[in-house]
Amino acid sequence: MNGHQEDLKVRKTLRSLLPAVLGFLLLGGPALSRHSSAMAQADDNSLRAQITNKTLNKSQFKNIQVSVTNGVAKLTGTVDTYYWKEQADTRVHRVKGITAVDNEIEVAGPEISDAELQQKLVRAISYDRVGYGTTAFNAISVNVSNGVVTLGGTAYGPVDADSAVAVASNMKGVKDVINEISVDPVSPMDDRIRRAVYRAVYGFPSLNRYAIDPAQPIRISVQNGNVTLYGVVDRQADKDAAGIRANSVPGVFKVTNDLQVAGQPEKK
Repeated sequence: MNGHQEDLKVRKTLRSLLPAVLGFLLLGGPALSRHSSAMAQADDNSLRAQITNKTLNKSQFKNIQVSVTNGVAKLTGTVDTYYWKEQADTRVHRVKGITAVDNEIEVAGPEISDAELQQKLVRAISYDRVGYGTTAFNAISVNVSNGVVTLGGTAYGPVDADSAVAVASNMKGVKDVINEISVDPVSPMDDRIRRAVYRAVYGFPSLNRYAIDPAQPIRISVQNGNVTLYGVVDRQADKDAAGIRANSVPGVFKVTNDLQVAGQPEKK
């Protein structure tokens, strides 16, 4: 048999095998697909078990339900505070194999009016950093609407800002926390001005009584030499004196006196 005849024979053999090969592939395709789906389902079940039994195995997460589909974890149920809702989200995100988290957890806890919640938060945040030497240099604002807390204003540093967020997140009745706090830029000149303004204001005889309160009710915010005074004082004379004392500090470019006088309506 010459080469040409051998080539024809090989081709004929391949053509005869083609239907069988195609049939095998057609029959095997669904089986392979079913096998892949089964493996994916097994992976999702394994991830769900890991999250339920290990990742969220704390009493604070006992009312959370978990489902996993194609690597996406869905969290439902309730927790007592917003902090634990965020914690559940963070912990599940870290699980290897989880590609996304759909966090539909609701914050249960007691129903507290916005006015009462705001009052509690303002007080808690005012005393939050007492003893760390930065209390007087934080001017963090609090606004509450339908249980959603928005934190604004300025903080001396990122630790102070994060601490305020933690206070709000752990407060019962808070449904969500929006962090809009601005952190003051790092500046040796501003640090010098802060200390000097603090001494000038709190060391003044008519204002010295405010230094007794650990919350330091006259708050001093400094950015690039510009000073803003926040907080509440007892009378207009105290507000005026604080502004004059701050203006007397060398290196201060401008003083904005936003101190409120107790009993007077807040200026918008």
